[in-house]
Amino acid sequence: MNLITRLTHLIRLGVQHGPRMAAKLPQAWRVYRKAGWQGMVWELRRRMRKTNDYANWVVTYDTLTAETRTAITQRVAAMPAPPLISILMPTYNPNPVHLRAAIESVRAQLYPHWELCIADDASTAAEVRSILEFYRDSDPRIKVVFRPKNGHISSASNSALELVTGPWIALMDHDDLLPEHALFWMVDRIAKHPDARLIYSDEDKIDESGQRSDPYFKPDWNIDLFRSQNMFSHLGVLSAELVRSVGGFRAGLEGSQDWDLVMRCMEHVDASQVQHVPRVLYHWRVHAESTARSMNAKPYAAIAGERALNEHYQRIGVKAVAEYQQFGYRTRYVLPDELPLVSIIIPTRNGLDLMRQCIQSIDKKTTYGRYEIIIVDNGSDDPAALAYFANLAERANVRVLRDERPFNYSALNNAAVAAARGDVIALVNNDIEVMSPDWLSEMVSIALQPGVGAVGARLWYPGMALQHGGVVLGLGGLACHAHKDLPRGLNGYAGRAALIQSFSAVTAACLVVRKAVYQQVGGLDELHLTVAFNDVDFCLRLREAGYRNVWTPYAELLHHESATRGDDMAPDKRKRFEREIAYMKSRWADVIANDPAYSPNLTLDAEDFSYAWPPRVERI
Repeated sequence: MNLITRLTHLIRLGVQHGPRMAAKLPQAWRVYRKAGWQGMVWELRRRMRKTNDYANWVVTYDTLTAETRTAITQRVAAMPAPPLISILMPTYNPNPVHLRAAIESVRAQLYPHWELCIADDASTAAEVRSILEFYRDSDPRIKVVFRPKNGHISSASNSALELVTGPWIALMDHDDLLPEHALFWMVDRIAKHPDARLIYSDEDKIDESGQRSDPYFKPDWNIDLFRSQNMFSHLGVLSAELVRSVGGFRAGLEGSQDWDLVMRCMEHVDASQVQHVPRVLYHWRVHAESTARSMNAKPYAAIAGERALNEHYQRIGVKAVAEYQQFGYRTRYVLPDELPLVSIIIPTRNGLDLMRQCIQSIDKKTTYGRYEIIIVDNGSDDPAALAYFANLAERANVRVLRDERPFNYSALNNAAVAAARGDVIALVNNDIEVMSPDWLSEMVSIALQPGVGAVGARLWYPGMALQHGGVVLGLGGLACHAHKDLPRGLNGYAGRAALIQSFSAVTAACLVVRKAVYQQVGGLDELHLTVAFNDVDFCLRLREAGYRNVWTPYAELLHHESATRGDDMAPDKRKRFEREIAYMKSRWADVIANDPAYSPNLTLDAEDFSYAWPPRVERI
């Protein structure tokens, strides 16, 4: 982007938004230092969308009225056996104002069946003891233990755990806040899913003035994202029996003790027993000493997180190494000593320049040592292209399969997979160009993990805006790419454009999957989806069969998108495209309406994770 274009963008934004832009400029300037002018403009546009006015969103959709309070109270009264929720609160020299506010937020709960279990870790501030004694004496539901010696947060949390008499525990810091309906919605989920053992909600941050900001609207349980960041806390509610069975909190994991606890708990439950309540039920206090502001406030927490994650892999027998990388954790899965053969399948019709670029980038940059290339020649008639393919076919690890049938992307790939010698399949478009040398190692190492179906890559447009960051269902009415057009250097919403995670689907422009898994679900649908959405349908059938689809930002490639396919909206293709859309909406209506890897609090009208107006959640 040249200087004149940059200035034009900024002037246009300034004229349109005036004071609002000025208020956002300091935040955007920090983005500029990371991602340049494109990033600054992108972030300004996102922040200034009316749909991203969180204060207004809170007033409109997350502020209780007298009517909703009455409705919640009536629903609580109608519960046949409301469970006791035991809230654990370790304390150590908190700000007295924050401590009182935290306790009062518990006392204000519309769900009255709770106990607050506070363990003070030998605070040196006399005022803290007097505050805790006052509340203990004022409310029989508040229990307090004063530890004689400081043992840090894990030991203090275990002391609080000893006070618990309820079947469920909730984790709360001594300076944070619960909205008054927090426990109600957690108990409501327990009632609807009696087999649940771990439950978490969305969260946001709150500053000294009470201003709420930075909501994290989370996906449903997503084990790969959980291993990249602690998406569980807050508000986290756990089975007390389960917590005790794994030994409670571990000393030495201070700063990541909650994350470590949930890791050890979730190793003993099924994925369906981890439930998500898509509501903001926790306000995380932002101040200089809190990790809500920055992990730099507690650098030991990152080290503890690495240890917790690596020991988790050891316990479950997964060969992997995790490391902290500023915005989250990266897991590197260890490849087997004997590398499986990967069959890289590239369909094309002519496309000499693109094919040469694709093949050369694979040859020159790929560090994975064992692959074959299968070129599916779909009726090429360019003599130069044919000569190039013939030359490639003389290589030991390249085959050219001639397929004369009318273009059917699904059928071309299915036939090639049937002929593939590899145990692992890589579907690659001819307009792909390798960037990161370990792209194939990264994708194969994930694809070989138990329970993994398809693995997708981070694809960039040539101008270095994000082309593929995973597929979100429901966007645009059917499916679109997450964080599309995000400038390089930005991490996206809650860091999700830069973290390994599960998505419902990933694009087949660069997709890796075990051959046996591919064939188990019947490959791509060559009857109903000859061109569009066959990769989405394939991934959804993998999910239906019990696999999860994983996207990794550490396999990076350029995508010169649709350089040879032409316009899907041309008259001769429109009817086919509409048929494929209709088929997808009929076959996958439920998951399109509620993508578990997204959030009902996020919009279906844009790929940038803006907020939904209104959210697609139950209204009281």
